[in-house]
Amino acid sequence: MEATIEVSDLRKRFGATVALDGMTFTVTPGEVTGFVGPNGAGKSTTMRVILGLDAPDSGSALIGGQRYQSLRHPLSHVGSLLDASALQPSRSGRNHLLWLAHSQGLNTRRVKAVIEQAGLDKAARRSAGGFSLGMRQRLGIAAALLGDPPVLMFDEPFNGMDPEGIVWMRGFLRALADEGRAVLVSSHLMSELEGSADHLVVVGRGRVIADTTVAELIASASGDRVTLRTTARPEATAALTGVGATVAVTERDTLTVSGLTAERIVALLSDQGVPLSEISAHRATLEEAYMELTRDVVEYRAASRGTDTAEAVK
Repeated sequence: MEATIEVSDLRKRFGATVALDGMTFTVTPGEVTGFVGPNGAGKSTTMRVILGLDAPDSGSALIGGQRYQSLRHPLSHVGSLLDASALQPSRSGRNHLLWLAHSQGLNTRRVKAVIEQAGLDKAARRSAGGFSLGMRQRLGIAAALLGDPPVLMFDEPFNGMDPEGIVWMRGFLRALADEGRAVLVSSHLMSELEGSADHLVVVGRGRVIADTTVAELIASASGDRVTLRTTARPEATAALTGVGATVAVTERDTLTVSGLTAERIVALLSDQGVPLSEISAHRATLEEAYMELTRDVVEYRAASRGTDTAEAVK
């Protein structure tokens, strides 16, 4: 089976609410694809449509060229974690996995293997109802891996993870992609995706607003800004603005310069005898790039303190 997810022109309404408005993207093998966007952007609905849990009004969602409903023994084609609480709380973690394996005709030896992969060795025989959120996430990940599928989908897998778990999850996602699997990960934690994702699909109001690599998105958000530290701020400012650069003072001895490369700035200030102690090209974080990209598609925005106060006075 080809390890791909192909989403094409998905449209979905819930009453008067437009959940999906032409959602289109492809998840390719060998990559971790981050699926990000504000609350209400359509991420969970898209994942539910891919897995046959919601029916689209139009468009298609294919896994390896097939609709989920047509897959025989689907856990061998696609593994997913959408809700870590979707389990029978009185069952042990091991029995939960044994039940899933039996339902799909899978060899029960896989249960032991995925318990080890997910780091559940010491907790597998405990009642799953007593698991913390992080442990339930691990159990859901183990369940997704039962059929050793070429396609994997995880919705907010970092939720509830402690620092050790977050580090493990980053490496785990990369390892899965390195095996040639297609991995789709929805998350609000940009810092975690920055360290694990290759590609990003950014969505807002039910449609894709960016489909690019993480490196390209960060580069576009970083722009041509350069941070310069100098004890001769007025002289440096005059020299740089004199050749058309835009200069902003960010600290007492620090300038942010736009319009010139770091190499050109060094050469210019050296020629004019202006001292500098540090210079570096600005690199935006993935969170900064994401915030800039989605600022106009946020559906739910909290009022500022000033607005709250004004409303209270009224």
